Amino acid sequence: MLILISDAFDASLPGRLAELGEVTDDKDRLADAEVVLVRSKTKCTADYIDHAPELKLIIRGGVGLDNVDIEAAAKKGIAVHNTPEASSIAVAELAMALMLGAACNVGRGHVGMSEGRWLKKELERVELNGKTLGLLGIGRIGREVALRARAFGMRVVAHDPFVSESDAVDALVSLEALLESAHVISLHTPLTDDTRGLLDTERLDRCQRGVIVVNTGRAEVVDEAAMVAALENGQVGCYATDVWISDPPPDDCPLLDSERVLMTPHIGASTTENLLRIGDIIFDKISAYKAGTLDGGAA
Repeated sequence: MLILISDAFDASLPGRLAELGEVTDDKDRLADAEVVLVRSKTKCTADYIDHAPELKLIIRGGVGLDNVDIEAAAKKGIAVHNTPEASSIAVAELAMALMLGAACNVGRGHVGMSEGRWLKKELERVELNGKTLGLLGIGRIGREVALRARAFGMRVVAHDPFVSESDAVDALVSLEALLESAHVISLHTPLTDDTRGLLDTERLDRCQRGVIVVNTGRAEVVDEAAMVAALENGQVGCYATDVWISDPPPDDCPLLDSERVLMTPHIGASTTENLLRIGDIIFDKISAYKAGTLDGGAA
């Protein structure tokens, strides 16, 4: 069995998987691979799958399967799995870091100091304590964010069309109520036809003026042009994002030039601890596959 590691994982993973089969990171060997491991960079399109006649199992190390054509895989009898349980803490901690960084103006303060500018009077801070956090999505990551936000004294509300009750938040509310009440909005929804462009001009205009928007979910949930306009007119106080429409974003991406954007290069799942957890889950899944006990997964 050939296991192709197509994206970056913990450096210990190839050695760990060696007892289960031959391991390679040579993408030219896709045609011979029985198992392919990806994160976000590799796109398992229908064409990609067509070039892998021996492929039986795709595992994405992370949350969601946006970069895997599940329907094409199913037609070829390929099982598709991910590791959503591994990344919750890592992504939640980054969401809180971005939230704090935006509220405290950490990014602009750091850049100012590095450029020799003392912006003590220019930079304002707001406290998270007493503010309302609106979570768009209350799955594994949303719950972890809610837990941490409550420790900061925030009131937490959430909107999730697939959840009817949750003990992790103070209230489940409509999308409109969330937009109108939240001082901070944190995005934790999957990318679907219903969520693509969810935060558009109309919905951003419903928000409280100066709202902080944190995105550690999917870039496409935010209408980029609408966000740029909202940042320019002050409707959005800060857009703090770890996710981009492409990795990396194009040089002409307008978000890169805004002083009101706090940004990181898609590092939400890249903690040392999380990569080790992902490796553990991948090892168990491939072991189960070899034993014939792995379920069909998303496919």
